[in-house]
Amino acid sequence: TAAVKKDIEKLYEAVPQLVNVFKIKEKIGEGTFSSVYLATAQLQTGYEEKMALKHLIPTSHPLRIAAELQCLTVAGGQDNVMGVKYCFRKNDHVVIVMPYLEHESFLDILNSLSFEEVREYMFNLFKALRRIHHFGIVHRDVKPSNFLYNRQLKKYALVDFGLAQGTPDTKIELLKTAHSEDQQGSCLQMNPIVTLENGVSVSVTAPKQIAQQSASKAADRRSSSLSKVQMKQGRGGKEDSVHHSVQRSVFGERNFNVYSSTYQENSSTKLIKQSKVIDVSSRKLVTKKKIISTRTVSSGAARKAASACPLNLPCDCYATDRVCSVCLSRRQQVAPRAGTPGFRAPEVLTKCPTQTTAIDMWSAGIIFLSLLSGRYPFFKASDDLTALAQIMTVRGSRETIQAARTFGKSVVCTQVVPTQNLRTLCEKLRGTNSSCKGSQGEGPSRSENNTALSVAAEKSCAPETLGKQIQHLQSLQEADGALETKEADMKGWDQVPDEAYDLLDKLLDLNPATRITAKEALLHPFFKDIRL
Repeated sequence: TAAVKKDIEKLYEAVPQLVNVFKIKEKIGEGTFSSVYLATAQLQTGYEEKMALKHLIPTSHPLRIAAELQCLTVAGGQDNVMGVKYCFRKNDHVVIVMPYLEHESFLDILNSLSFEEVREYMFNLFKALRRIHHFGIVHRDVKPSNFLYNRQLKKYALVDFGLAQGTPDTKIELLKTAHSEDQQGSCLQMNPIVTLENGVSVSVTAPKQIAQQSASKAADRRSSSLSKVQMKQGRGGKEDSVHHSVQRSVFGERNFNVYSSTYQENSSTKLIKQSKVIDVSSRKLVTKKKIISTRTVSSGAARKAASACPLNLPCDCYATDRVCSVCLSRRQQVAPRAGTPGFRAPEVLTKCPTQTTAIDMWSAGIIFLSLLSGRYPFFKASDDLTALAQIMTVRGSRETIQAARTFGKSVVCTQVVPTQNLRTLCEKLRGTNSSCKGSQGEGPSRSENNTALSVAAEKSCAPETLGKQIQHLQSLQEADGALETKEADMKGWDQVPDEAYDLLDKLLDLNPATRITAKEALLHPFFKDIRL
C-alpha cells in the first residue's frame, strides 16, 4: 500500500546504511515499540537471503535496546531462540537485522494440527525457554505470535526480547540495570471495584507489612506511572487485530463494564460486569443494561482532601462501591506487569514484586491449554482482576487464594468456585468428548461465530459440573450445516494421554514456587520418546 511504501522510504532516510545492503519488500509486523520489515540481502555468492528488519521506535530507551541486543547475541542463535545478524544505528534510529523464518499464523493452523504436532511444538518451546532461563532471562511475553513456527520445515524461533527482564543471577549484565529502570516505571493501577453477574466478587490486597514496604518504595511515582504494553514482532504482531473477528476465544471481554480508578494498598478490588441472560434454546446471549451505576472519583480533589489522613487509620470502604479517603491516601504497589493480556501469570496479575522465570512457564501453559482445547485466545479480559476471576473459574477460587498467600497477597472471593477437570474441559471445548459426538471420529463444529459468552458445552451434553460453575466459558456453536470433517482419523485427538493433562496441570500451577521449570518439562513423561 501507499502507506507502507511511505514507511519504507522513511526508514531508508532515517538509516541510509540500509540502502546499499537491503531491498525492503514489505512491512510484516507493527507493534507499540517497533515495526518489522521483510527484506532481502544480496550475498557475495550472488544469492539473495531473506532477513527480518526490526526498526525500533526512536523513543525507545537506549538501555532497553542494548539489553534486547545482548539477549539475542548471548542466548540467541540456537535451541529455537532467534539470533541477530547485524545492527544498524543512525542517531536515535536503530534497526536489528535477524534471520527471517517464514511461519504460519497460530490461529490459522490451530484446529488442523495433529496431536503429535502439538507435542513437538511444546517440546521445542520448552527447549527455547530452557535456553533463555539458563542465562537468567525472563522473556515476559511468551505467546504464539512470539514463537514462530514453520510447519513444513519443523522450525521454531522464540522472538521479541523487548520486554525481557533478568533474574537476580542473570548472565545478561544489561538486564540487571534494565530491571531497576522498569521497577521505577511500571506501577500498576488496578480497578478497585468489581462484581461478577452471578454475585461473585473478587478483591486483592497486600498484608500490612508488604503494603508498608511497597508504600515507601512507591513514593513520588504513583501519578507518573504507566502500564507497559507488549511489543509485537513479525507477522504475529498483527495477529490479534487481523483475526479479531474469527478468534475462538473461550472468554470474551466486550461484555465487561469496569469501573476504573486508582488502586490503593488494602483497598478492595472487585469487578463490575454486565448481567446477562442465556437463552439456551436459541443459543443467543442477551445482555441487559448495566445494573450498577458508578462515578469516577476526581483523583486530584480526593487526594488533596485525603492527604491529611494518617496511614494507620482503618479502611471503611471494603467491599463497597466507593474508595474512601484512607485508601486514597495510601501509596500504590509497584511490580512489573509487562506482557500480553490473557498470558499473564497470577503473580503478575496480583502485583507480586518478586517475579521469576515461572511467569514464562505459565504463559507456555496457556499456549498448551489453547492447543488442547482448540480455542484461542483462551482467556480474554479487559483488566487484571477480570483475568484473575477467569483463571479462578478454571483453577478454582480456594486454590487461587491459597497460592496467593504464598507470595504475600490476600485474595477475597465471595463464592467458592471449584477446580475444573482439565481433560473434561479441553475435550468438551474441542468436541472430542464421546458424549458430545454423534459418531466415532466426528469432530467439533468449526463455525467461527464464537463471540458470545455461554456455558462450555453443547446444549445436548452439558455436564452438570460445568453448567453452573463456568458461566463465562464460551459455548461450542452448533454446526452450520455439515461438519467440515467426519474422517475416522482424529489425528490423535481421540487418544490424548493422561501425561498431557498432567503436564498442563503442572504448567498452570498457581504457585510460582512449585510450578514446573522448562528443564523439568523436557524430562516429563509426556515427551518420553522425543530425544533432546
